[in-house]
Amino acid sequence: MKQTSDFIDTSGMLLTKNAIQGGIKKDEFYRFIAANHFEKAAHGIYLSPEAWEDESFVLHQRCPQAVFSHDEALFYHGLTDREPIQQTLTIYSGYNTQKLKESGIKVFTVKKELLNVGKIEVENSYGHKIPIYDLERTICDLMRSRRYFEIQDFQTAIKTYVKRPDKDLNKLMTYAPLFRVEKRIRQYMEVLL
Repeated sequence: MKQTSDFIDTSGMLLTKNAIQGGIKKDEFYRFIAANHFEKAAHGIYLSPEAWEDESFVLHQRCPQAVFSHDEALFYHGLTDREPIQQTLTIYSGYNTQKLKESGIKVFTVKKELLNVGKIEVENSYGHKIPIYDLERTICDLMRSRRYFEIQDFQTAIKTYVKRPDKDLNKLMTYAPLFRVEKRIRQYMEVLL
């Protein structure tokens, strides 16, 4: 028979939903949390006293529909060496972003049908899977939101993308019209390629 401790992941995080779905009774779960001094990181997410908080995964659990984007994706894909100051997410238009913004998250919105274009899952340094946009979607977002970026960061990211052997220009040109950046991307690619 499983015990609550069986549901603690390697980073020291314990999710209420995993334990309950695994057959642990709620009162037993909360007794374990109290007895072992677990800290509440967010609704349904608890950390052992030795754990380092995986802010990205906690944020993903809080808002599972959102995708890490812009600054986060640029840094993850190595298009900038500047670690993001704020976590950055994209969510569909109409989603209530007030609580996310109040907690210091930079939020972008898109039409619901565009939210999953270019969405991939990656394993972060804590061993958790989080959603992030692929390289080409990140370039489209960079073009769409260029006024949010310093010109130097913008240019470095574009030049770095062009030099990458794993770039997929066909995919980029498939995404570009969806985000209305086709003309701008063509201009940059003609100059840099």
